[in-house]
Amino acid sequence: MQMRLRYDWVNSLRLNGTVNERECYSRFAERAVAPGNSAERVRRRLGGTIMSSWVEGTVVRLHAWTDTLYSLQLRADIAPFAAGQFTRLALEIEGEVIARPYSFLNSPDDPLHEFYFVTVPGGPLTGRLITLAPGDPIMIASKAAGFFTLGELQNAGVLWMLSTGTAIGPFLSILAAGELWRRYPRIVLVHSVRTANELSYRDRIQAELQRHPEQLQYIPFVSREETDFAIRGRVPVGIESGELERRACLSIDAENSQVMICGNPAMVHDTVKVLQERGLKKNRRHEPGQITTEQYWKGKIT
Repeated sequence: MQMRLRYDWVNSLRLNGTVNERECYSRFAERAVAPGNSAERVRRRLGGTIMSSWVEGTVVRLHAWTDTLYSLQLRADIAPFAAGQFTRLALEIEGEVIARPYSFLNSPDDPLHEFYFVTVPGGPLTGRLITLAPGDPIMIASKAAGFFTLGELQNAGVLWMLSTGTAIGPFLSILAAGELWRRYPRIVLVHSVRTANELSYRDRIQAELQRHPEQLQYIPFVSREETDFAIRGRVPVGIESGELERRACLSIDAENSQVMICGNPAMVHDTVKVLQERGLKKNRRHEPGQITTEQYWKGKIT
């Protein structure tokens, strides 16, 4: 019986007006592959340019932040990538090889690749990812993709990095890579979650704050509970009310700001709308602007 390789490109859609790379990948959805869970067997069956890029990696560590939030570290011999890009991970599950896109969290110079994800009840891939142990094999695309990188941005006085949930991952990769410290005098990292225990990677963020105390600010948002340190509510509301700028002691404006937005569809849509009302415009290759976006999922991530 044949297995089938399914692509469900719902994790990181480009909204900046250029070609949606994940839609290009989806043209190859439901391609049949031969039995077996190794990257080599998949390559032999398809023999095309898409599947020839898969390699087999090895799990190093699985860490549970909460009962639904996990990070996965693995080693694999893949091509160099740019901070902010995504790749694809895949496993054989009940006769199918299921592949999903995930953003790199690690610096491009770090050989230990890290991914941050949330589980979905009944989701075929995330449900299996959280059972992996050190030494287990996992398939990974050898080449990264995506354009949510500093190479797509203009220089500015302030770089705003706005995220929700697991979408903080690309920003942690960008922070670790180092290019932004040379290009942006002030950097504001915003992480919005539902409850305070979902504010993962705070130790790593604190280390960056200590290395760059005059350059970096970290401003968390918590929407469903009161805290003594986070802004209560949603990011677009915090911008519209002025609370985010008051906390940062900086202004979000078209003259001096670049804004990267990565998160759930509602947050991305509403934040872009608020910023456009202030005169900021989307960043496009043929028409540079101040707003660069990544929609981290659309529908259900499994």
